Amino acid sequence: MQLYRDFSCSKEIERQYNPGLSIHDGRNWIEWYRKESKQARVELTCTLGCRYGPTLDEYADIFPAQSSGAPVLVFIHGGSWRFGNSRDFSFIARGLVPNGITVVVANYSLCPGVPLSEITRQNRALLAWLHGHADTFHGCRNSLFVAGHSAGGQQAAMMASTPWQKDYGLPDNLIKGCIPISGIYDLRPLRYSSQYQNVTLSHEIIYHQSPLNIVPQQGPPLLVSLGSEESAEFHRQAQTYLRAWHAKNLQANLHIQQGKHHFSTIEGFVEKADPLSRLVAAFIHNQQLKSQSDP
Repeated sequence: MQLYRDFSCSKEIERQYNPGLSIHDGRNWIEWYRKESKQARVELTCTLGCRYGPTLDEYADIFPAQSSGAPVLVFIHGGSWRFGNSRDFSFIARGLVPNGITVVVANYSLCPGVPLSEITRQNRALLAWLHGHADTFHGCRNSLFVAGHSAGGQQAAMMASTPWQKDYGLPDNLIKGCIPISGIYDLRPLRYSSQYQNVTLSHEIIYHQSPLNIVPQQGPPLLVSLGSEESAEFHRQAQTYLRAWHAKNLQANLHIQQGKHHFSTIEGFVEKADPLSRLVAAFIHNQQLKSQSDP
């Protein structure tokens, strides 16, 4: 019996979708994230724990750019929607703030305490909050961008498909660009992986929380990134998501990080001059200029 595509047993799916099985120093990478994040909070001006919603987990850590009117990047962390918090990923700001970008690291509630749909609601609430508050930390409300890693990549893609006008009364082009990194865009195989056993994946949640199923008619430019050493299924998911975006005549590009695996695809954010920081900064600044010149 086929469980998903050509996979007939859960072990095959687990091998493709659980990066910890192939990357034996995964825990060391998490510790590296935390160490570099602690250093980021020493080096950079930051405001921690800014509340954007009513629940205890709805807060963000903000690292303002030096000059006002800067583009704002919201970063949504990974962790299988079950682990981590914003403080573990402060290091994202180290490579981007010096490149003239205000960085907002999102915190959100975790599964199984809340369903995946609630995580999406919380991150959408943060983007809506930023539209009204970006100028208080040198940001521009009309230059909001979103990025995310792993589970956060799925969340970033969900933000790109949000009907902002219909649901929030905000401009449909609220997000000027989206950068999902090492993300999953079709959640169907995850129900067969023990990595996600504490994430409630009903048929309804799988359908409505799979970005592949809700590609909008109009959406922001995408820069989809992943490592060359990631599994074949992560690569196939990225390619399939890009094709769905292109089928709507929407702008989407794929960036393969050579020699990088699932945990190392965000390490480049620790340095201003790293190719990843430079690529993302160029994408953001180019899209900001384009949006400002559009009628």
